[in-house]
Amino acid sequence: MKKFLIITVFAALISFRGWCQPTVYKSGESVFYTVHYGPITAGEATLELKYNTYKGRQVLHSKLVGRTTGMADAVFKVVDIYESYMDPVSELPVFTIRNIREGRYRKYNEVIFDHETRSDSTILTSDLTGIHIGQKGMHDILSCFYHFRDDILPDRKVLKEGEIITVMTWFTDELYPVRLKYIKTEEVKTKVGRIKCLKFNPVTETGRLFKTEEDVSFWFTADKNYLPIKIRFDIFVGAFTVEMTNYEGLAYPLEIIK
Repeated sequence: MKKFLIITVFAALISFRGWCQPTVYKSGESVFYTVHYGPITAGEATLELKYNTYKGRQVLHSKLVGRTTGMADAVFKVVDIYESYMDPVSELPVFTIRNIREGRYRKYNEVIFDHETRSDSTILTSDLTGIHIGQKGMHDILSCFYHFRDDILPDRKVLKEGEIITVMTWFTDELYPVRLKYIKTEEVKTKVGRIKCLKFNPVTETGRLFKTEEDVSFWFTADKNYLPIKIRFDIFVGAFTVEMTNYEGLAYPLEIIK
């Protein structure tokens, strides 16, 4: 449950269709979020995308940084960093970094994704747990959401309520299916204005944190950007909300409702 909580708080996400084809995002895209626990501001997150190099090849580098602020930072300091280096043509990750600092807890791990050696699967090499074999076209937790934005949503002209979209990822050295259920279209009030959004509920496991399978919600803009602008999750101790406060470098103008 802890890893799912991390995903929902600090995730929001990316993909790339090819050098000459239009995409829903571009290098230079940056999104800024604030995390609230009820009326209290508890943290902030940034999600950035830019060109970089990995072992001599040009890649797209996505970096997600989430940290506590204010009183939350004084009580329990958190700085979590996730990085994904993605092939700009296939949209698949080639290298990922997970760097976690939560109170006294520390964890650092690097994973190499080999999509070429085997025609039927992905070879994953983790610094912490060694070599694993996953299904063909395996994503990491960041690349999966870019893929969701760029390949899945634009291809679905009509979304049916209750429809579930699944993307298999490799996260915390485990196979981790991300399953998003489409709920409806609705307007969301943000710092930059009201925006028409597509609402999805990640299918969660009930237990220590969640009472029902629909206690987490994502809102993606219903324009050409499919930008994640809000996340809300309800747990036994209350509700947390992650809200976009600003953005830069979008591929298309954000459609604000006047």
